[in-house]
This record gives sequence, C-alpha cells and structure tokens, in this order.
Amino acid sequence: MITVLLVDDAPLLRMGFRMVLEAQPDFSVVGEAGDGIEAVARTADLRPDIVLMDVRMPGVDGIEATARITAAALPSQVLILTTFDLDEYAFAALRAGAAGFLLKNAHPSELIAGIRTVAAGDGVVAPRVTRQLIEAFVRQSPAAGGPRADVRLERLTDREREVLVEIARGRSNAEIAETLHLSEATVKTHVSRILPKLELRDRVQAVVYAYEVGLVVVGS
Repeated sequence: MITVLLVDDAPLLRMGFRMVLEAQPDFSVVGEAGDGIEAVARTADLRPDIVLMDVRMPGVDGIEATARITAAALPSQVLILTTFDLDEYAFAALRAGAAGFLLKNAHPSELIAGIRTVAAGDGVVAPRVTRQLIEAFVRQSPAAGGPRADVRLERLTDREREVLVEIARGRSNAEIAETLHLSEATVKTHVSRILPKLELRDRVQAVVYAYEVGLVVVGS
C-alpha cells in the first residue's frame, strides 16, 4: 500500500486528488495539510511514502516545506504539483529535495503513474520533462557559463562520473548499461555509490547537481 499526504491550500483540489487516489487499490490517503507548516508537521507524524505538495501556498510555501522535510531526513518523498511545466518554483523545489514534479492538469493516469514511480524509488526524470525544466533554468541562470569547482566531484571514480553524466541526460539504468557496456546491476551499484559521495538524496538531485557544476551542459 502506498501512503500519501495531500498538501494544497485549496480544499476542493485536495478532495479531487483524494477521490482519484483512493479509487486505486494500492493507494491510501493518510492525511491532508493546507499549508507548509502543517505539511512538515503531518509528514513527521504520519511518515507517508509520498507527499503530494503544492508549491504556492500562503506563509511557508511548498519549497520551504520540502527543504524542511529533506533536512529532517524523513523517509517520505515529495512530489511537487505545479501549474506550469516550466515553473521556477518547481525547479527550486527540485533543488530543495523534491523527487520530481507533476502538472496539476495532468491526466489522472499520469498522476497515479508518477506517484508509483517515486514510491518505487525513482525520481520522475524518465519522461525527460524534468530534465527539460532543469535545462531551461540553467540556460537562464547567470552562473550557467561553464564548469564550477566542487570538491565532491573528486570523490567519484572516472566510471562514476560517466554514470552521473548519463543520469543527467535522463537515461534509465537499462539505457546507461547499454551505453557504457555494463550490466544493469553494475549501474545500480554505481548509482548507489554516487549519491552518498555527492551528498545527494536521489536521481533528481543528481541531475540538478550535474548541470549546476557544469559536468553536463544544456543541449549535450
């Protein structure tokens, strides 16, 4: 059973999401929150698998709430809900530790698939839209002029750097294995070593990191 906490300041939207999710046999909505402060408290109390988080809320918004949940090392994964696919708030939430983002007007099947993907331990990167979001904002960023030194990169082996680059290009473990002529199990092992070495939580943060340090450039 996948447990979900709904966070949105609009009660009608929360009701709609609840109806969609509870129609699935493997989903359970364990609680709701109307703002960021309540979201953090409810996440700490309920420890849901997934926090479905709106970004634009009065007071503590979804970005700050996501950062607090990540900083507290809670086991819950945050999935951001946004109105626009190229939304600076969604990008900031990814940097804060969100596992991915979905559009509020997405088809219910996309919402359900996205939640299941994150619950299975993968960020919502595979559809390439998260990578496109990151590329768009890196392109607009004044700092997007070249590589940026980061001592954490020195912790990686040459092979691990190669795997990180492929992750940043939005490739799955199977695709990375084919590209680098490795077994999928070996790729998984590399990924499991890369994240702690770089002090990152998941693949989405790895994608953001690779672009920010210039290991991957827009359009590569």
